[in-house]
This record gives sequence, C-alpha cells and structure tokens, in this order.
Amino acid sequence: MTKITSLADLRRIKSDVEVKMNLRERSESPESMVQIRVAMATCGIASGAKIVMDYLVNELDKRNIPAVVTQTGCMGYCYAEPTIEVTRPGQQPIVFGYVDSKKADQIIEKYIKNGELLEGIIPVNYENIEGK
Repeated sequence: MTKITSLADLRRIKSDVEVKMNLRERSESPESMVQIRVAMATCGIASGAKIVMDYLVNELDKRNIPAVVTQTGCMGYCYAEPTIEVTRPGQQPIVFGYVDSKKADQIIEKYIKNGELLEGIIPVNYENIEGK
C-alpha cells in the first residue's frame, strides 16, 4: 500500500477510489450498459478474482466503455475460477472461466466491443428468476 505523506496524496487516492466506485456502481440504467459480475466467493478470491475485478474496472474506465462491474458470490463454477458473467445490452449473459488479466483484455476487446465469442465460455447451468 502506498504511504500517504501529504494532503495531495490523500486527494489523489480519493479521486482514484471515486472513479472506481462510480464505474462499479452505476445504477441509473444498467440494462443499457454492459454488466459484468465477478464471482468473489472464497474460491474466486483465492484464484485471483480481485485482481481480475480491479483490472476490469480500470481498463473499462480507460477505454471509455460504459459498464457496471459488480461482485457476486459463488456461481457454482469453482473448478473454473476466476469466473465472470458478462451481459451485453439486450443479450443473454455469458459466463467465462479461468479469467486472468490477459483473458479479461480479450473479453473486453473481442466480446464486449465487437460481440465476438471466444474460448472459455462455460455453459449456463442455472435459470434466472425471470425465466420461471
């Protein structure tokens, strides 16, 4: 962790955190944005989900891609952690497994930006409550 030695350091950290929180928790109209859920149960965190989540938040902000990034509990894919669920506006969610920073970059560039499917998709084994 960076040592805070001045008021300017504290303001910079506050600004960085606000940017990340804003990107993570936009809620005005999430259905019109890409929604990403990062599985952050114990197995996900142990496998690197926190690093993946931080990477996604930072990169989506840098690339000016409107998205809501949130954490969720276990999605039931412990064997494929870290896992993320990506929902593009108007489309069904897709779950990606074994996500690291490199794969997260590919997901942003290929799937989120262009709609191209890529390796690592996990077949959905659940129904949302809306489907019942």
